Amino acid sequence: MTTTPTVRKTATRTSTKTAAAPEKKAAVAAKKAPAKKMPAKKAAPDKAGATKALARKPATPAAPTPAPEKPKHKLVRDSFTIPKSEYQLLDALKLRAAALKRPTKKSELLRAGIAALNAMADKPLLDALAKVPSLKTGRPKADGSASKA
Repeated sequence: MTTTPTVRKTATRTSTKTAAAPEKKAAVAAKKAPAKKMPAKKAAPDKAGATKALARKPATPAAPTPAPEKPKHKLVRDSFTIPKSEYQLLDALKLRAAALKRPTKKSELLRAGIAALNAMADKPLLDALAKVPSLKTGRPKADGSASKA
């Protein structure tokens, strides 16, 4: 058993494959891009006929420019601690908005509140912040009645 003939056969096969590869690629490219047929030219109408054709066509108005799209805002996910009484106010506000035929999510209520605070002048903003007690940061201590949401 000699290893030399096996190597030669493998080398021969490889060289055949590499030599045939460009031919196959050329054949595939020829199939993908068939020759374009030129349509037969019609007899050109006389100048009077051309002006009549232009006169019959109604002037097409310029295409309206599309309204610029609103830029997509990158969303940030965050969590915070809120007293249960204020959390219940969120639910009450959701119900109130639904009664006004404007169903709303909690995040929309919070964002609307932020927008309202941002629109306030300095004095009313400080007054609103003074009405909200400061909370201890971090997660509340787990008690037996709390359930995971």
